Amino acid sequence: MTIKTGDHLPEATFIKAGPDGPDQVSAADFFKGRRVALFAVPGAFTPTCSAKHLPGFIERKDELAAKGIDAIACTSVNDAFVLGAWSKANDADGKVVMLADGNGEFARAIGLEMDGSAYGMGTRSQRYAMIVNDGVVEQVHVEQPGEFKVSSADHLIEQL
Repeated sequence: MTIKTGDHLPEATFIKAGPDGPDQVSAADFFKGRRVALFAVPGAFTPTCSAKHLPGFIERKDELAAKGIDAIACTSVNDAFVLGAWSKANDADGKVVMLADGNGEFARAIGLEMDGSAYGMGTRSQRYAMIVNDGVVEQVHVEQPGEFKVSSADHLIEQL
């Protein structure tokens, strides 16, 4: 079943690249008491993700904050080291929190996994964006395969 507006996020553990190595963070702890713009990409360093998706959230960070967003987070079925390197390569540190879902457990739990085997990527997350308020989904925008419209920072700002 795919997650929808009004649902609580499932319990999951993400991995963040920390200064002393990988750090575990539970979804419950990360989303507790704040309003977060969460977006997912099929893979760090992939073309649309690197050229459009992540840069849009970095560039529009202040506008999201002005609309009541306390934090921006990105998740992907990549390991924390890859997401950490992607963050550094895109100057996202301090702007977008990278939440690695290395085994795809979160993507599977919310019903938004996809099969990227045809591209040598295995199971990945679909591209989406959502607003999560204290662990509850306020909005969720899932892209159709091959598209980049409703999960963009621009679209999310229009919906707030």
